[in-house]
Amino acid sequence: MSEQARAVTIREVAAAAGVSIGTASKALNGRGKLREETRARVMSAAERLGFRPNTLAQGLLAGRTYTVGLVTCDSFGRFSIPVMLGVEDALGAGQISVFMCDTRDDPIREQHHVERLLARRVEGIIVTGRRTEPRPGIGTGLPVPVVYAMTQSTDESDFSVIPDDLGGGALAVRHLLATGRTRIGHVTGPRRFEAARRRAEGAAGALADAGLPAAGEVLFGEWSEEWGRQGADILLRAQPGVDAIFCGSDQIARGVSETLRERGRRIPDDVALVGFDNWEPLAMGCRPPLTTVDMNLGEIGRVAAGHLLQAIGGAPRASGVLTVPCRLIPRESTRGNPADPAAASGGTP
Repeated sequence: MSEQARAVTIREVAAAAGVSIGTASKALNGRGKLREETRARVMSAAERLGFRPNTLAQGLLAGRTYTVGLVTCDSFGRFSIPVMLGVEDALGAGQISVFMCDTRDDPIREQHHVERLLARRVEGIIVTGRRTEPRPGIGTGLPVPVVYAMTQSTDESDFSVIPDDLGGGALAVRHLLATGRTRIGHVTGPRRFEAARRRAEGAAGALADAGLPAAGEVLFGEWSEEWGRQGADILLRAQPGVDAIFCGSDQIARGVSETLRERGRRIPDDVALVGFDNWEPLAMGCRPPLTTVDMNLGEIGRVAAGHLLQAIGGAPRASGVLTVPCRLIPRESTRGNPADPAAASGGTP
């Protein structure tokens, strides 16, 4: 190993400064009562030798590990990875590392991961997943703060951060209204999912505010392209005059777009189309590219990590549920209606 690559030890700093190792340690960590001359001599020697303190060792001495755990049931990473990136953005300034654990939707595995994280002395835990449905907390009386992101705890004393599905549904429909559409149908996922119900509620509210009825009833089904194809077929048979369809997910929208093409309906000239999730491989793979609602998963991660940092720092632990606004990503599937010269061009309303 070259001289440049070898780490300088505190023993060498002490020898260069002509002090004991204990004195060098106190000077470098700003502890103890030392003469300014001695402290300056140690700091000068450390700088001259290129000494870099061991952050982990310093943290352990101060009772800190500078690590947090991220527990997820999202094996594919579709939702948890964007959340984790937001978490790392927020924690990066504090030089805190993240341990990610996949539970595979197994409560026993989840409990094992929580126990192992606590054994590693993490300073906090963020729990995330692929559904916003309320779920049991990971435990009570834990020695570290816990925050839930993209999922929520059934324990009202816990703090959860989730996307504003209600606002997202309203955002999608307001955008379609701004492009001149007035006969808007909705094809979405299973009714048992809170996200599907909330998005449908938001869409219905936006239509009611505009004084317009929905184009048929809400079609609840599955989060799949196949259901999108079936749902579009049902909607077009019941409401042949529909001029826009809001889909509860991008996967559903992909299926809807296929049926529209098979029926000879042009997108967006005849029927405008909006999805939900902003899953780019799907949204950009649509022809034309799909306008969609982005859940702001990175921001959800940043907000959750910010609250965790505050709790780690000693602030009172927050409780309840915080919603993060969604944002619209306009693309070619919702250009303004050519029949309406006053229609918007497809930007965010």
